Amino acid sequence: MNNEARNLSKPKRGVSLYSYAGEFGVTMTLENMFAEMNDIGAKGLEILANSHIEGYPSPSEEWLETWDRLIEKYNIVPAEYGHWVDSRLYEGRNLTSEESLQMLERDFKLANRLGFTILRTKLGVIDDNLTPVENWREFIKMALPLAEQYNVRMCPEIHAPTLLKSKMVDDYVEFIKETGTKYFGLNIDFGVFETQALPASEWGPDDFIMPPSEHSPVEDIIPLLPYVYCCHAKFVKMSDDFQEMTIPYEKIIKTLIEHNWDGYMVSEYEGPNKDVTGYASEQIRKQHVMMKRILGE
Repeated sequence: MNNEARNLSKPKRGVSLYSYAGEFGVTMTLENMFAEMNDIGAKGLEILANSHIEGYPSPSEEWLETWDRLIEKYNIVPAEYGHWVDSRLYEGRNLTSEESLQMLERDFKLANRLGFTILRTKLGVIDDNLTPVENWREFIKMALPLAEQYNVRMCPEIHAPTLLKSKMVDDYVEFIKETGTKYFGLNIDFGVFETQALPASEWGPDDFIMPPSEHSPVEDIIPLLPYVYCCHAKFVKMSDDFQEMTIPYEKIIKTLIEHNWDGYMVSEYEGPNKDVTGYASEQIRKQHVMMKRILGE
């Protein structure tokens, strides 16, 4: 394999606009966030549909035209569309499978219009371990023909405290193998690899402190990579010498490179001072310095 071919098989850098949650609509517009991504060379974009689409789920033609213009102007690639199957929409009961399907189809159409082919599909959960609602297999199976029609891949997020070696992940992989589908996969959040919690002294009084949890070894991602379409490059704190202080990024990215995984790693900042103007942007810039170094860019 020549160097050019090897480069094509490396992970790609992106940003989840969730990272700018403390500034979007306050100090930053959608265009400001696109410009920030362009400036650091992060092409892959993740949005949260109900946060970043004006008028969601029915944006105006004017907004859609603005979206198209900004995507082209800043050379952005729609990498992942975050949406929810809001199973608890109605008090006293979960959504039926048919209602869940209708919710999925609504987002398939909109994601397709915006240029996304990968969806971070949040399923309703029934406990603190993020166990999905009991009928998830039924409505996801019902949705597969529509997902193929709209060319979108549904990816539930594997997020702490879930371990990569767990019944939940096994169930998802079993479903993929049983159906043979290419339209359902996984999003792995790098928080599952967090080896140590940030000291409480690093957090401010209004910050949500992420509790330490059991973590997965990096090697556990290897057998899952054929089913992983996107990763959340979760991070908590970048040091002044461009190291992530809680998650073993060097090992994670090198493992992805060694196994020719070429999806997008979208930055997701969930550390202190999210609401301090400019802080998240500075942290994301430091993270991309680190990722570029490890990727050899």
